Amino acid sequence: MTPLLGIHHVALICADYDRSRDFYVRVLGLAVKAEHHRAARDSWKLDLALPDGGQLELFSFPSPPPRPSRPEAQGLRHLAFRVAALEPMIERLAAAGVACEPIRVDEYTGQRFTFFADPDGLPLELYETT
Repeated sequence: MTPLLGIHHVALICADYDRSRDFYVRVLGLAVKAEHHRAARDSWKLDLALPDGGQLELFSFPSPPPRPSRPEAQGLRHLAFRVAALEPMIERLAAAGVACEPIRVDEYTGQRFTFFADPDGLPLELYETT
């Protein structure tokens, strides 16, 4: 048995803090747990809560290098959010001007999913669980 209990948080670095904060809080609807400006680093740290207890940490740093997405690079490939139904979230994203890829079906589980991107082009997935 593994001593790991689950994922505590995922940390993201953004290029434009205000734009990314708006996206994750207003568009995706994540709750703000804490927000700190770290003056010595000229950096923000925003702790966001997911309903299941998971967290996202959103960081800003001066002039971070862009993330390579294509061709796909080693490391974290994408972040997937579990949803009860895809369509309401796709509609919410569309209303905010965020495009989603066509819905696909996971060939192994039969579950539906779609991809979209955050303001920095980070690939995000909605994965429908029934």
